[in-house]
Amino acid sequence: MSISYHSDQGIATLSFDRPAKKNAITAEMYEQFVAGLKQAAVDPSVRVVIVTGAGGSFTAGNDLKDFSNPKFAQPDSPVIGFMQGLAAFEKPVIAAVQGLAVGIGVTMLLHCDLVYVADDATFSMPFTSLGLVPEFASTLLLPQVAGRARAAEKLLLGKPFPAAEAVVMGIANAVLPSADVVAHAQKVARMIAALPPGAVRDTKRLLRQPQAAQVKDAILREALVFGPRLAGAEAREAISAILEKRAPDFSKFR
Repeated sequence: MSISYHSDQGIATLSFDRPAKKNAITAEMYEQFVAGLKQAAVDPSVRVVIVTGAGGSFTAGNDLKDFSNPKFAQPDSPVIGFMQGLAAFEKPVIAAVQGLAVGIGVTMLLHCDLVYVADDATFSMPFTSLGLVPEFASTLLLPQVAGRARAAEKLLLGKPFPAAEAVVMGIANAVLPSADVVAHAQKVARMIAALPPGAVRDTKRLLRQPQAAQVKDAILREALVFGPRLAGAEAREAISAILEKRAPDFSKFR
């Protein structure tokens, strides 16, 4: 399995575990992740979930080879199920981010309750350079937390940015030395696990409820554009260029 699940003392840890590919996420991994969330949801001993990545990276984003599936972003696809499952998850979710966080590896952080990042972590959302559009309700949530101008810069240009800027933008809570990130997330998780679980869940629900319907709509609205773009000529050129290790040529597109 490429998603590992471990539960101990009220804390469930879900880890992207495909280090040879920088934890790039496949359709099967999305399904495994959702299965892990469901397991944590029904286990009364689990009070909080930590999400992290193996091998020094969080995730390099979606596996580009999966983009060849014409049903990739359809409403019943594994990636949409992953988005809906994490967005609606009722227990607190803490992300511990090291190394690369690319694409959905960044946008998923907008749906975590607490995010701690390594000082050497690098973030990017290169959707436009792939001929695509942002996903996971990021066109709704990122302007809210980072401001419209900064969100436009990150989503239109897709350039990498460092851990400190992720905190300034409101994506993350704090920057820590890379070796300390997971331990800190575990420390905070233990603090949450010791609190009254019903009060914690209700607090998360109240924090999320005002825009829950908007988030659900935004996920599907973005997918309705993402899917056709993925099948389009711009995305084919961008992805082919990456796989062929050459510069893309968008000069013929209008």
